[in-house]
Amino acid sequence: MFNFKISPKCLNFGMAYPPQTPYSEMDRRHFLQISSAGLLELALSSQLSPLEAKRLSGKNKYSIVILGDTHYDTEPVSVYHEKFSWPEGWQSRVRRGEFARYGEMWRDRGPRLIRRAARLIDKDTAMVLHMGDLVQGDCGDAGVHRQMLDNAMHLMKTTLGGVPFVTVCGNHDIRGVGAREVYDEYMSKRMSQELGKKIEGTDFYYTLGDDAYIVLDFNHRPKDALIEQMLRETEGARHTFIISHGPVIPADTGHCRWCFYGEDTPEYNEGRRHFRAEFAKRQAIVLCGHVHTTEFFDWWGDDGRITQLIMSSVWIDPSRANYVVDEEGPSNFGGLRKQIKKLRNGQPPKDESAFYAEYQPGLRAYSHSLAAGSYKLNVSPKHVTIDFYAGDSEDISHTFVLR
Repeated sequence: MFNFKISPKCLNFGMAYPPQTPYSEMDRRHFLQISSAGLLELALSSQLSPLEAKRLSGKNKYSIVILGDTHYDTEPVSVYHEKFSWPEGWQSRVRRGEFARYGEMWRDRGPRLIRRAARLIDKDTAMVLHMGDLVQGDCGDAGVHRQMLDNAMHLMKTTLGGVPFVTVCGNHDIRGVGAREVYDEYMSKRMSQELGKKIEGTDFYYTLGDDAYIVLDFNHRPKDALIEQMLRETEGARHTFIISHGPVIPADTGHCRWCFYGEDTPEYNEGRRHFRAEFAKRQAIVLCGHVHTTEFFDWWGDDGRITQLIMSSVWIDPSRANYVVDEEGPSNFGGLRKQIKKLRNGQPPKDESAFYAEYQPGLRAYSHSLAAGSYKLNVSPKHVTIDFYAGDSEDISHTFVLR
């Protein structure tokens, strides 16, 4: 794996962690040694990427503009989906309905939202981070899928300016004929360019300031050994951010198993609980998307803490420009799913009350909203917050305090 290595003078471990913090002086020395080793590497480089230059600026305060799912598409449907083919049935109806909805969204609201996000970029902004499902997918042809990815990246880069643009792999990004192979090849090159380092695969990490960002592809079975390695190599980080398309703590949705290690099998339940404990020990902050909500969790358990924010930039209808909380408080977690009578396949949802019960006792804060928009992560020695701007609002709709 490749790591962004930083100057020791940028490090500040004066942050007050919760009492359960597992960090030791050895952890901090390990992180400092990694950082010191990076000085020689960077000194030998004739050119620095924008992110490297930002990292060496000596600041331990920065911001990141964040987009949730965007499902880039366009009208008419034939542009990207002319070769789409699926046996008639509920899945075909769902996907063709998505083509129409997202094509209409990108006629006006989608571009407006991205332009709003661009106005959040300032001198302290290190990058733009995307939570996956960059594109709608379902092109039915590998060449068309590559063009869809390239068009989406061009739009993001031209609208958002010269800051690095980093994205995690979403399920729609690899959906369709040849899409997985195209995404892996195309995005490894693009992420290498954006991060200024060789990126191989869709699970990787980088550091910014003295913070670690671990990017996980939740579309395949989690790569346990690789995740453990990345956690070891970032020991001593001030904050550990887990970046994943799907959540780590399950969302309150009809498809609550759409989460990291979410399948209901003995093997997956064991893996989920193991990494939940590992992330909690690191006091992890999880940033994710996938379920098209703005959903906040602050969970304390496994001798640690996980704070999670699910984010959405799917401005699918005008009403989602309003930040309205429709479920709030730990005792209400899982309540929305109980109201669902049937899923998109026409079947009633499985009883998952035991799944939610694993998390409910540890929740100290929880809220759920259907609002979509853009987000700004603010990291400083004192606080970590995210400002949410619903729709293309010029004003902050809500501020989430993560640390």
